[in-house]
Amino acid sequence: MSTFNDLGLSPSLLRAVEEQGYQTPTPIQEQAIPVILQGKDIIASAQTGTGKTAAFALPLLQHLSGQPSAPSRCIRALILTPTRELAAQVADSVAIYGKHASLRSTAAFGGVNIGPQIDRLRRGVDILIATPGRLLDLANQRAVDLSKVEILVLDEADRMLDMGFIPDVRRIVKQAAGRRQTLMFSATFSAEIRQLTKEFLREPVCIDTGTRNTPPDAVEQLAYAVEASDKARMLGHLIREGSWKQVLVFTRTKHGADRLTQKLERERIAATAIHGNKSQGARTRALSDFKRGNVSVLVATDIASRGLDIDQLPLVVNFDLPYVPEDYVHRIGRTGRAGAKGRAVLLVSSDERHLLRGIERLLNRAIKPEIVPGFTVSPRMSNNYEPQQQRRPMPPRRHAMPPRGRHPHQHRNPRFARAESH
Repeated sequence: MSTFNDLGLSPSLLRAVEEQGYQTPTPIQEQAIPVILQGKDIIASAQTGTGKTAAFALPLLQHLSGQPSAPSRCIRALILTPTRELAAQVADSVAIYGKHASLRSTAAFGGVNIGPQIDRLRRGVDILIATPGRLLDLANQRAVDLSKVEILVLDEADRMLDMGFIPDVRRIVKQAAGRRQTLMFSATFSAEIRQLTKEFLREPVCIDTGTRNTPPDAVEQLAYAVEASDKARMLGHLIREGSWKQVLVFTRTKHGADRLTQKLERERIAATAIHGNKSQGARTRALSDFKRGNVSVLVATDIASRGLDIDQLPLVVNFDLPYVPEDYVHRIGRTGRAGAKGRAVLLVSSDERHLLRGIERLLNRAIKPEIVPGFTVSPRMSNNYEPQQQRRPMPPRRHAMPPRGRHPHQHRNPRFARAESH
C-alpha cells in the first residue's frame, strides 16, 4: 500500500497532509497526483468524498511553488466549480494544503458583494477558485487577467454541463488560451463529457478509479413506503424514535425544502434549509449551525448541496427520490466517508416506484421498502411489500473519527443556471 511519501510531493506539502491526519492516499489521489506532476492533461472519474480536491490541489501547489511568479495581477491557476459552496470548500482545502507555501489564493462567487473580491484580485492572486458566472462578471470589469493561466481545473464538469454552464466555460477557456495544463474531473464519462474532453484537453490521460455510480460500502441503505402526503410525519417519527442528531435531507425543489423545514419546526425538531434562493450569508450560517449541532436537520436541494463537506455525517434521507439515478449516488456519498459508517434512507411514495427501479438498476441491487404501521401507503405499494412488524426504529450510531434530485428540465436555460452559480 502506497503512502503520500511515494507520490513525489514536496516536504512542505507532505507536512501539510500529515497535519491533517492523512497517511494513505485514496485511489484517485494515488493515480492522479503523479500524472499531474508530469505536466499531463487528465480526465478523471471522481465523485464527491473520494479525495479529488487533494488529487488536483496538491500537485497544483507543487507546480506553482517551483515556478517563477507571474505578474501580480495575473492568475496562474484557475479552478472552476459549478456552485458557490463547492468553490468555498475547494478554497479552504487549497489554503490548508498550501499553508507552508508562499502562494496567494482566493475564491470568487456570487451571492456576496463583488467589491471585496475585486480588491483581493487587484492585490495579486496566484490561485483563483471561481464559479463561471461570477468569473465572467469579473472579467467584464477587467478585474481578472487569465492570459497567464498555467493550470486550469474543471471540477465536477458533469454538473456544470447539467446546469447549463458550458457556454460560459467555453468563453473562459478562450481567455485562458495560452499554453496550459488542463485537469477535468467528472463523476460520469458521458458522451457529452467525452466531447468536452476533446475540446478542452490535449492528449489527456484517462483516470478511472472504478467508483462511478457506486455508493460507499460503508453505507447501509433502507427504504420506507409512504405516500407523499405523509412523508413529513414519517420523517419526524423516524427522527424522534431513532434519536437522530444530525440528518441531511434532500428535496427536489427549493419550495419543498422550505415547506419541509417549517413542518419539522412545528414538530419542535430543529431544522434549517439551504438552497439557491438563500443568500450566501444565510447558507453559510445554516451549514455552520448544522455542523455545530445547533440544528439537527439540514434540508437541501441537490444543487445547493454540492461541495458540502460534513465530517462524520451519520444519516442522509431522500425525502424526494431524484429524477436522475446517478444523483442518488451523489446524495448518499455524503455519508460513509473516509471509512466511517453511514446510513441512507429513502421515503418512497407510490408515484416514485419507477424512480426506485431506476436506482436499483443503476446499483444492480434491490432496495425493498418497508411498511411502517400507522402511515399512509397506497394499495399499489402495500400489495407489493409486507409490513415489518418486528423492526425497531433505527438507533443513533457512534462513529470513530476518520484519520449528488434534478429534474430533466432543471437549469436547461443557462440564464437561470447563472443565478445558481452566483
